[in-house]
Amino acid sequence: MSNSVTPVTSNALPDAENGVGGAFSVPEPVLVTGGSGFLGINLIRWLLAHGVQDVRSIDLLPFDYPEAKDPRITTLIGDVRDPEAVKSILKGCQSVVHCAAALPLCSEAEIVSTDVDGARIVAEASAEAKVRRFVYISSTAVYGIPDHHPLMEGDRLEGVGPYGRSKIIAEGIVRNLDSDDFPVCILRPKSFVGPERLGVFALLYDWAYTGHGFPMIGNGKNRYQLLDVEDLCDAIGLALTHPNLTAVRDTYNVGAAVFTTMREEWQAVLDAAGHGKKIRTTPAGLVIAVLKVLEKLHLSPLYAWVYETAAQDSFVSVEKIQRQLGWQPRYSDSDALLRNYAWYIENLDKFRGKSGKTHRVPWKQGILSLIKRCF
Repeated sequence: MSNSVTPVTSNALPDAENGVGGAFSVPEPVLVTGGSGFLGINLIRWLLAHGVQDVRSIDLLPFDYPEAKDPRITTLIGDVRDPEAVKSILKGCQSVVHCAAALPLCSEAEIVSTDVDGARIVAEASAEAKVRRFVYISSTAVYGIPDHHPLMEGDRLEGVGPYGRSKIIAEGIVRNLDSDDFPVCILRPKSFVGPERLGVFALLYDWAYTGHGFPMIGNGKNRYQLLDVEDLCDAIGLALTHPNLTAVRDTYNVGAAVFTTMREEWQAVLDAAGHGKKIRTTPAGLVIAVLKVLEKLHLSPLYAWVYETAAQDSFVSVEKIQRQLGWQPRYSDSDALLRNYAWYIENLDKFRGKSGKTHRVPWKQGILSLIKRCF
């Protein structure tokens, strides 16, 4: 069973004069916070590919990609929680995309200080600098564990865990700064995948690559929407260039328009791996209870929002961003997963043996590496 939304317009980037597909004109320089991360590097590559000549990045991690030698990129190893570092890299910028965030595997203190205080510092500095476009990357985690679908932008916000709650607070901070002189666009993407994405997805790709099947939490018949990072970059591009500031100054869900069930989508990855493995179903209640215990004991990388929603329908409406900004995703869920898996295989030697808490590296499997042997 699939869920498909009919596109309203093409994904052509608007011309600054008439709002139809024409010249791409991002106000530059463009600052990308978290530029060394998964979304950050994909967005920077996307901006360069679309002709942007001055891109800046601030990140705690070094910008160690081949693009580091590109004269169009200026990077700073710095913290978004450091006002002076933010002001120094922000000077002269006309656009800001705030991607930097501490992920759910981090401590609550780190999540709150990065995702709330960091967002406030970057947004306030950007407003003071009279940045012409500010795009804040939020998350559909702000909706918590939903009781209906599809989720709409006006639905109640009730984040799960420190990450979801922090995103809600940060949204409020940046929205309160929005003005005619400082237009703010908030994007709430579903979990997005593509080149450079590892994290929790690397766990499942490892199982597929090494000839193991996947256990589904529940029967796998729930519809679960993802998003390709290239489609997210297209949405950001529209937020940076659309001539209708009233449309830009809004909040938008971003997700694949075509998706099926968890079982079908992940079976496609197993089929691509070529070992003949199949999805295995499990009793959701029992598995979630066990994962809760393993999380508390720090034996599993899976956190509540992952395992508590994995057996549920999870999809948002993208009609608003299609209608108001003319955005149309190009990749289905399966396309995005298979694109990411192909990149994983091609680059396996680069990150083999590495682990951490970001999307740039695989997460430690913990006791799940032993459970893998059963599949």
